[in-house]
Amino acid sequence: MSLNKETTSADMEKREAYSIGKLFLMYKTPIYQFIYRYCQDEQLCLDIVQDTFIRFQKYQKHFDEEKSSIKTYLFRMAYQLMINRLKRRSRLEKLLPFLYMQSQQHTLSHEDKLTVQSAILQLPDEQRAVILLTYYHDMPQKDISEILDIPIGTVKSRLYTSLRKLKALLEVSE
Repeated sequence: MSLNKETTSADMEKREAYSIGKLFLMYKTPIYQFIYRYCQDEQLCLDIVQDTFIRFQKYQKHFDEEKSSIKTYLFRMAYQLMINRLKRRSRLEKLLPFLYMQSQQHTLSHEDKLTVQSAILQLPDEQRAVILLTYYHDMPQKDISEILDIPIGTVKSRLYTSLRKLKALLEVSE
């Protein structure tokens, strides 16, 4: 009996450590930046950030800190929500193209940033995610592997392939 009380007490302490308010303050901006760099849609980003924390609150008991960090868990959740929303949007666009409005005209002050951003958007979805998580969020390949739910070898090959494509798109000599 005392073991169960100790376990319950430990579980309560863990839940306190992962309070939704603290996590939101810590990770809302990095998650927003990742989603924004991926899809360039501000409203979608705001929705995904909110949905990520609502979903985390609902499924918090499934988080296992031995399997991944809280950051990885939240980024993976946000990534999955974003992919599902983008797929749904794509289907809607195909069914009702006259209703689909997408305003992606963002003016940036630096031409180079715009050029790189454009090149990243030309990458296939899987490669784009690896590039963004690696270079914009400084995540280790192990965490990227967990977020995207792919083997670490796949992360490495996607990173290699996407860098080669970016070099070709940007006409950068090796």
